[in-house]
Amino acid sequence: MYAKLLSASVLGVDGFLVEVEVDISNGLPMFDIVGLPDSAVREARERVRAAIKNSGASFPLQRITTNLAPADVKKEGSGFDLAIAIGVLAASGQCKFESKEPMVLIGELALDGSLRPLSGVLPMVMAAKGRGIGQVMLPYSNATEGALVEGVQIIPVRSLQEAVQYFRNEWQPGPVEVHSQEDVPYFSVDFSDVQGQQHVKRAMEVAAAGSHNLLLIGPPGSGKTMLARRIPTILPMLTLQEALEVTKICSIAGLIKERGRLITERPFRSPHHTISTAGLVGGGTIPKPGEVSLAHRGVLFLDELPEFSKTVLEVLRQPLEDHEVTLGRARAVLTYPAEFMLVASMNPCPCGFFGYEEDRSCTCTPYQVQRYRSKISGPLLDRIDIHIEVPRVDYKTLSSSSSGEPSESIRERVNRAREIQRERFTGKTYLANSAMSTADIRRYCALDPDSRQMLKHSFDTLGLSARAHDRILKVARTIADLAGEEKIRAEHVAEAIQYRALDRKFWE
Repeated sequence: MYAKLLSASVLGVDGFLVEVEVDISNGLPMFDIVGLPDSAVREARERVRAAIKNSGASFPLQRITTNLAPADVKKEGSGFDLAIAIGVLAASGQCKFESKEPMVLIGELALDGSLRPLSGVLPMVMAAKGRGIGQVMLPYSNATEGALVEGVQIIPVRSLQEAVQYFRNEWQPGPVEVHSQEDVPYFSVDFSDVQGQQHVKRAMEVAAAGSHNLLLIGPPGSGKTMLARRIPTILPMLTLQEALEVTKICSIAGLIKERGRLITERPFRSPHHTISTAGLVGGGTIPKPGEVSLAHRGVLFLDELPEFSKTVLEVLRQPLEDHEVTLGRARAVLTYPAEFMLVASMNPCPCGFFGYEEDRSCTCTPYQVQRYRSKISGPLLDRIDIHIEVPRVDYKTLSSSSSGEPSESIRERVNRAREIQRERFTGKTYLANSAMSTADIRRYCALDPDSRQMLKHSFDTLGLSARAHDRILKVARTIADLAGEEKIRAEHVAEAIQYRALDRKFWE
């Protein structure tokens, strides 16, 4: 007897459908799984055998061959258990599956026949919808997560026995509850908590408005980390498409805390400086998204930037330019999205007081300072649009009882600037000034003679690269958008240039 079903798995950050073919023939009792299965898939034989017996059905003592197609793609994970078990029961005549509409079956079986929740269900359901399949059977614990995809009927089952009863028309599942999404995410921090540092807040507003990368340089205790952790509070809300992208990546990584709810907060990832290259950009024996992908559509914060390994920092070059990470492996080439806003902080030297002798004398030797800064290469520094100095706050400002401007007010201005950019880039894959192509820079960043002369003087004086030139124009475009100006004026260019001049103070 022969049975064919559909299941799904994840490759990179996208789901793909897998045909599960089960053939039962006469011969010595044997259970083979072919089609490039990994260890977790091969071990499904014992899980399926025990689950069928403990669910009240009989396991056929014949030669069972299971093929997972396409056979040239490696199959990973335990999500094929349910499809294999139903296939064995259908091929042995214990369950009529062919009479039903096309359906995808996903689930990991416990030995008692119950179904355990899986990671990566959302991209699998999205893959089923993309193939025009309107029904997906999956574990009850994953039902609300799968229901986030509109137009697909979710059939939640708690056990293999319930699945068999469904195919025998002896049981029907109830409706799946879809959680309502919060309109505005809640933040426990706010920019009103920050005393002083008005120029830093302005730079962060510009960075948020155009999704520009940002580097904070200052002595210890000046508030760099405190400021950086408040950037998500002024970023615009995720659109529905962006929320699905973020939720899909978190589903694959197993980071969804409350299944069935779209993630409406922009990610904020802050890895420790001991992170490895694979941890930052992704990879591993079983490839998983790295921190740059987990920060997709959000913020990647690297605190104490020079403490990170130089090798780790250099792998950031390609994601910052291409907004994706491509990992080549022996059997597959995986591409993970990585459109994030890089925010980094650092001290000017190991002791932290170089250039701030009024606070405390620097105790570092010239060699120590040079070695400390050499961790950050010129090409990486070029890819950071805004460099801003964060000085220490004096006591009078720190002890003031007045509060600063709240994040809500800043976010309103950021939203207006982002709306201008969305209209400007209608029909394109990007919606922020930081991602403009060279052609778009020429089209949307035209300068008047005064602005062009100012930029030429700065280009020659500071020794800026061609990349830095383009990034100054992008930042100037964002500043003009915040001001509601259609054309870039000299004052916009001047402000953008000052955000690039800081590195010369410390790197000369």
